[in-house]
Amino acid sequence: MGTKTVDETGAETGADTERDETAVEATEAGDVTVTEAEAEPDEVPAGSGVGQGAAAVVSAALGLVSLTGGWLGTVAAARETLVGQLETAADAGIATQVKEVYGDAWNTTALWAGLFALTALIVGVVVLARPAFGTPGRTLQAPWIKSVAWAGVSLGVIGLLLAVLKYTDVLLALPATG
Repeated sequence: MGTKTVDETGAETGADTERDETAVEATEAGDVTVTEAEAEPDEVPAGSGVGQGAAAVVSAALGLVSLTGGWLGTVAAARETLVGQLETAADAGIATQVKEVYGDAWNTTALWAGLFALTALIVGVVVLARPAFGTPGRTLQAPWIKSVAWAGVSLGVIGLLLAVLKYTDVLLALPATG
């Protein structure tokens, strides 16, 4: 009535099978169970990490957008140019016109690039830190997720640095007038 090992049930084991007799048990109903010693501990179940992988890709994409400029930054800069043209008086000096029309648009572009870079940086760091706050004993994360998240963090840091340099006019400042 109890459980029997595979050898006791008369099942053919073959010479090349080297399992511990206590690892596989067969019940009278014919069900075979595998103990925890036989399970693959390093195997990541299918479908795990999908959200982390998606977030890592989003982080890298946002970092890339922060470097190349995005549609939103372009539209905001064009709007700022239009506002500068409307608010600048026709008899204003050249320096005032350049600052209002081009300088504010340049700063708006830098601001949006910085926001994209900061978002990429935060999302990448969250993906990298996520395994530390997951289920205890389950800290596996696919290597490609870590790689893409690190790419997002790196692009975010570079994009943030460039955005700050552009906004403060250290990098490509407006030309001097007069």
